[in-house]
Amino acid sequence: MRAVRVVGYGEDLRMAEVPVPEADGPFDVVVRIGGAGVCRTDLHILEGQWAGKSGVELPYTIGHENAGWVHRVGPAVTNVAEGDKVILHPIVTCGLCRACRSGDDVHCVDSRFPGIDADGGYADYLKTSARSVVKLDESLEPADVAAFADAGLTAYHAAAKAARRLTPRDRCVVIGAGGLGHIGVQVLKAISPAEFIVVDREPDAVRLATEIGADHGIVADGDHVEHVLDLTGGGAEVVVDFVGEGGTTAEGLRMLREAGDYHVVGYGENIDVPTIDIISAEINIIGNLVGSYNDLCDLMALAARGAVTLHTRKYALDDFRSAVGDLDAGRVRGRAILTP
Repeated sequence: MRAVRVVGYGEDLRMAEVPVPEADGPFDVVVRIGGAGVCRTDLHILEGQWAGKSGVELPYTIGHENAGWVHRVGPAVTNVAEGDKVILHPIVTCGLCRACRSGDDVHCVDSRFPGIDADGGYADYLKTSARSVVKLDESLEPADVAAFADAGLTAYHAAAKAARRLTPRDRCVVIGAGGLGHIGVQVLKAISPAEFIVVDREPDAVRLATEIGADHGIVADGDHVEHVLDLTGGGAEVVVDFVGEGGTTAEGLRMLREAGDYHVVGYGENIDVPTIDIISAEINIIGNLVGSYNDLCDLMALAARGAVTLHTRKYALDDFRSAVGDLDAGRVRGRAILTP
């Protein structure tokens, strides 16, 4: 089968022929890929940012946002059958540790992460686990929802955490309406009664955000923090930062009112804030990783009823270089999807 491989950090990806994985474990599920999302984390992998953390042995197949059709199953698998349409939770978990048993499987102590520390889905087939597959509603197609498997799941996880404290009287600022942010805006609109303000440096992204549910859209042109403070009467109860670099962390904290929650999702810079400011204003800084298996099931329920949709640009698997290059150059609105 075809597989797009990381052969070295700082080097271009290469296509290679590798064996089709086998369902040789009792709970193994081999999926024929229908769509694989191209994520900014993939760019960071190629830059070498994940080399020390993942410990993956090169070469390996990249791609951690995957959906498709069940191709083969192990003898103990009962929740899916060959031919089922599925989306894959990005992490393969043990199911036995304390985190897994409490539903916090993202922090499984014995997990692997296809596309990060094991072979991923920029390929024709991918092996995962019965614990990681979510059957898709008949109305959904793998190539249309693949990026929900990580970008959407991360956005949902952050939005669901933020929504726990939001009331109809509250305001929430969303920084970044790109690949993650445009999903987060829809999720927040679907599950929270608050008023939403979206800030992005790209006018097209701001326009998209207002079309899909934002109450206000602000272009980050230098005066945007003051604009937010004027709109919110001194600051928002919640800020969700899907960018996390280029100065957004400092700006996000400035947009927050006292006792507010700052959720950081995107990453790329350090958060630099005096501890006395955190204490005196009683603000909360909250990190967000990818969501749980149950989060993915909830997100797919929203997708099936049309409450959350992905804006995608599709590329053939053989055209992976264009997809990665367009993402890196900022030419992709929404999410880029590879389709074998």
